[in-house]
Amino acid sequence: MKTLCLGGAGKICRESVYDIVQYSDYDKITIADVNEEAGLEVVAWLDDPRVDFIKADVYDREKTVNLMKKYDIVLDGTTISMNDHTTSLIFESGVHGINLNGCSSEWDFDKRFKEIGKTFVPGVGMTPGITNLMTKYAADRLDTVDTIRISHGAFRPIAFSPSIAETTRIEYDPNLETRLVYEDGKLVQVPPFARPRDIELPEPFGTLPQYIIPHAETLTLGKSLADKNIRLIEVRGTWPPKNMRLIRELYDWGFLRNDKVRIGDSEVGVLDVISSYLIQSEEGQKTDLYGYALHVEVTGIKEERLVQYILTHTHPKSDGSVEGWEELRAYTRCVGIPMGIGAQMISKGLVKGTGVIAPELAFSPEEMFAELEKRDIFVHKQVNVLTEKGKT
Repeated sequence: MKTLCLGGAGKICRESVYDIVQYSDYDKITIADVNEEAGLEVVAWLDDPRVDFIKADVYDREKTVNLMKKYDIVLDGTTISMNDHTTSLIFESGVHGINLNGCSSEWDFDKRFKEIGKTFVPGVGMTPGITNLMTKYAADRLDTVDTIRISHGAFRPIAFSPSIAETTRIEYDPNLETRLVYEDGKLVQVPPFARPRDIELPEPFGTLPQYIIPHAETLTLGKSLADKNIRLIEVRGTWPPKNMRLIRELYDWGFLRNDKVRIGDSEVGVLDVISSYLIQSEEGQKTDLYGYALHVEVTGIKEERLVQYILTHTHPKSDGSVEGWEELRAYTRCVGIPMGIGAQMISKGLVKGTGVIAPELAFSPEEMFAELEKRDIFVHKQVNVLTEKGKT
């Protein structure tokens, strides 16, 4: 079994590769990236005879497709803006695929992947990804579902990589049409910083205000759990408070529109300048607290009782007390590990069906949670009975 890891030199995708090196029986694991220096650095770090590097430019279509054809599955760790293109390459190569984001047009390829008998699972990180499976776990134990509220805290520097800077820009883009909530069978567009809600995350992260963000869970869960009569799906998120204050000010002052400004003889987008500064500055590369925190609340009816499930997750501290989880790796490992596990599940035939499959339909929540636990990532479950039988 062979896997090609597209964008595998990135800070997050390399953690997916690290997980595959640790836990899989793949014969060959190839890092494919346009950044040769970073790719060779990852190969040296992994120090495994199965791992090699090849320089790959995904915009050289023919060369990239011919490369992919030599493998059984492609892990796509490229940025959101590239995922439409890279998904088309994976389809054309005729292999299985998986990616981190799930926020592009991967779903348009469903029929085509079915026709070639291959599986593609988009959005297998923490959120989307593990949050989908947390929701599915709760929904499976309810007769009907009223509300799904998914929240997360991503505690990382605001621009430790170009892809993270891009994600930050996209989620609060004032013109973004895909910042949606699901209400009574309809998708409703909302502006940045909509519907604030204080969410209690596991320690050491605490209670913080969170706002609606554009994530794939809103789109997929309404379809995959259609038999549960869901009334409301909301997905919220937050970054470190300092990051959120900056994004709010950029929004209030109109910088997030990325209007063009003239500097001498040049015309540039004002947000492009700010993003470039953050990527190159010390302030953009550090934060006070690192890690990831999920909070999923699902409320519905079970045997005439109103029941609430709250699922959270924890991981080793980022303070250096646990080797391999120091500082930024407490964040990047959380995001990257699920894609590594998902790829291994696809390769083992644990995903039933072909086509483009949402994470909550592709994987068993219990199996995924068990695999996460092997990596010291724990999913915690709390069940609250809100009304007794026969009461309203």
